[in-house]
Amino acid sequence: MREVDIIGVGMTRFGKHLETSFMDLATLPILEAMKDGGIRPAEIEAGFCSYALAGDLHGVITGGQTIFWQAGISRIPIINVENACCSGSSALYLAWTGVASGLYDVALVVGAEKMVVPNFGLLGGGDTELDILEGLVTPASFAMRAQRHMLQYGTTAEQLAQVAVKNRLHAGLNPLSQFREPITVEDVLNAPMIADPLTRLSCCPNADGAAAVILCAGTRAKHYRSDPIRLAASVLRTGSYQNPLDLVPWETDYRTCKAAYEQAGLGPEDLDGAECHDAFTIAEIMHYEAMGLCPAGEGGRLVESGATRLGGRIPVNTSGGLLSKGHPVGATGVAQVVEGVRQLRGEAGERQIPDAKVFLAQCMGGDKDADARTCTVNVLTR
Repeated sequence: MREVDIIGVGMTRFGKHLETSFMDLATLPILEAMKDGGIRPAEIEAGFCSYALAGDLHGVITGGQTIFWQAGISRIPIINVENACCSGSSALYLAWTGVASGLYDVALVVGAEKMVVPNFGLLGGGDTELDILEGLVTPASFAMRAQRHMLQYGTTAEQLAQVAVKNRLHAGLNPLSQFREPITVEDVLNAPMIADPLTRLSCCPNADGAAAVILCAGTRAKHYRSDPIRLAASVLRTGSYQNPLDLVPWETDYRTCKAAYEQAGLGPEDLDGAECHDAFTIAEIMHYEAMGLCPAGEGGRLVESGATRLGGRIPVNTSGGLLSKGHPVGATGVAQVVEGVRQLRGEAGERQIPDAKVFLAQCMGGDKDADARTCTVNVLTR
């Protein structure tokens, strides 16, 4: 397998884009990424487009073809990808395999979603599954995991709330984040209850947004820019229904992180920063443990210590995370990598991690029973 580098990135602001169509929204970061990478449309050899909900919400079919055509890219393989919250990072994984294997020298990934629509409803695993019909929608599932983590490890509601407070602090430094006004632990605890112990400020908001990344064979990357970022590992794993029903932890989360560290030849001690799938406050705490940032059960105490905020030992979700940056599902996994690239290039402005050299982006989708349906981990280095 060849070494793979990232030569260009682009991203819209996450939030409400009521006057912008889905196709136009997705085209914008492609144009930005090509300009960033100094590359022409004719040099893109393959395209991967991710969206999870656009088919149902906007009637989108083969949206990637239209989006790439609008950006001046045609007559190449274009693949549309849906994999729940990992849609974007799964598209990135497919692009990485294509470039690493030698099938393509340059591939472009774009993820997009428009979720700010009337009567959106709750995300779930599908309206034909019995547990969904009985009420096990996504907030309820994460609330059960939070209750179990609190019972088993002594994690507190205040520690859960500190995740939201930290990520809002980071979002205040990111002009592309949806919500930037500071919040307090009291604000989180006193917000309307969604599923005990998760209040509204414990849950990520719907958002519109798009992000793009261009991958290039390592041998050619410096033809485009002098400071390419190495995609040192890209791992995609699927969960299992064979595990005993244990709400803590997600076994697939641990397994995917372990495989990514092995592929990159690095460990958690080498990380300078990370983005993780903080769809709910409890999720970030559990992902700390899977990423090896602390022992199992210590995630609540880790965030309480300040280690995961800017200036701490290992800043997590410097972009603001899903909780404050927003969660346009098909774009999230790509946007996490965009944040990593900008951190490693030293382009993150006020939220910059000093001298960052290694960054991890973790995403998880389709929380289900004892495990997750899918999980991705990408490791970036410079």
